[in-house]
Amino acid sequence: MLEPDDETVTDWYAERAGCTRPPGTRDALTLASDVRRGHLFQDTPRLVVEWDGGQWQPVGVADTYADAYPMIVRRGEGFAPPQDDTPVALLRKGNGRHRKI
Repeated sequence: MLEPDDETVTDWYAERAGCTRPPGTRDALTLASDVRRGHLFQDTPRLVVEWDGGQWQPVGVADTYADAYPMIVRRGEGFAPPQDDTPVALLRKGNGRHRKI
């Protein structure tokens, strides 16, 4: 029987569905077998894949990450590029524990 702490199946499924990535999410994987850290080697060939809700599906191949980026980030009508006058957070003086004296 259900204990007071147990959650129902509908609650469990709703929480699980909120944690999964949405279908249509894209990513780029390195194709070089000897490269383990793709963020450091930007000039390696990339396989662009798209999540369909159950598995990753190949979308295309790019020579570098710069070529793969436009395939990953699809800029539709809702895209708003950052403004030129956006203020940059500045480091303020302080003597917090993480600051060196």
